[in-house]
Amino acid sequence: MERHRTRSAYHPQRQQQPRPRAAAAPGMAGVPSQGGRPRPAAGRRLPRPMLTGLGGGLFACVSMTLVAGFVWLFFDGSLFGYGLLFLPVAAATAVWVRPADLITAPIAAPIAFAIGVWPISGGSGGGFGAQLMGVVTALSLHAGWLYGGTLVAALIAVGRKAVLMGKRGRLPRRAA
Repeated sequence: MERHRTRSAYHPQRQQQPRPRAAAAPGMAGVPSQGGRPRPAAGRRLPRPMLTGLGGGLFACVSMTLVAGFVWLFFDGSLFGYGLLFLPVAAATAVWVRPADLITAPIAAPIAFAIGVWPISGGSGGGFGAQLMGVVTALSLHAGWLYGGTLVAALIAVGRKAVLMGKRGRLPRRAA
């Protein structure tokens, strides 16, 4: 089997020169920089995770399952507490999903609500049919929380998309 070279003899690999370091701004001494830009000191800014559409959906589902366990353990399975905690999870999902996958945030939120409500929905004594009926009942009785969290995720996604489109419109266009 023949191996092909990635570099030819006519184009030897170039040696990269180290870039000069930029001077640190006041209050930024001792803070490592990336790409010549000083970073703010620790504690000034929260990390900004960027989740894919699938990652955002998994984050929401796992978070709502953990919320359901928390509500079941400390609040005796109160669906009011579950719905109340659903709103920040839906908002976090919409904030942390990457710009290319913004449409998935309002889709993942109600799916995560339905998956998380399964353990606390009741109907634990009658088998699969009773569990399914408990989930349907919980979804219908607490549809306000479901719609509210979906609306929060959708508004955040639309707002982020509008900001991105506004930034693109302000960029100067190069002549062809």
